[in-house]
Amino acid sequence: MATKRTKEILALLDEHYTREYKCYLNHENPGQLLIATILSAQCTDARVNVVTKDLFQKYPSMEAFANADLNELEQDIKPTGFYHNKAKNILGCARKIMDTYHGEVPSRLEDLITLPGVGRKTANVIRGNIFHEPSIVVDTHVKRISRRLRLTKEEDPVKIEMDLMKVLPKDHWILYNIQIITFGRQICFARGPKCEECFLTKYCKERRK
Repeated sequence: MATKRTKEILALLDEHYTREYKCYLNHENPGQLLIATILSAQCTDARVNVVTKDLFQKYPSMEAFANADLNELEQDIKPTGFYHNKAKNILGCARKIMDTYHGEVPSRLEDLITLPGVGRKTANVIRGNIFHEPSIVVDTHVKRISRRLRLTKEEDPVKIEMDLMKVLPKDHWILYNIQIITFGRQICFARGPKCEECFLTKYCKERRK
């Protein structure tokens, strides 16, 4: 249950960033978002969007990805980094979706995390943005800032997810991630955060040091 303190934090986030749902990865369907999310590991969303602009034209369907040549796909996604593993996971993912789920990206968390290269973070991105299932995505911004705001003391992303599920109301689960990404990119950097511009300083343990 959200405490008075947590509600105040969420109200300030709503005030500054609205309650508009926004996905930073460009996509037109569930399969594209799945591929883009796999590519986003250790890579900026902006760079992924540059790569997927051509990638999704070359491979317009999950079937096209499933039939892709591994070496060629590696070169197509090389600018996103870690392209050997990412290409292997994309191929495996696409083939399993074609073979097991008739070409449709599954909606259940239990099914999504069986796909190559898909962990809870990627699964929750899909569930939240495509299927509108209340989900908490723990990325680097959510981990860092949730700890600074003392919404969790954990380091492990799964444990952070469980803590946030306890303290955040469900109508903010997806929204919190969207807002915190923006906050983390504009103000609350990992190094040299703009504390003088921050509207959450009274709730931040780092600021009090």
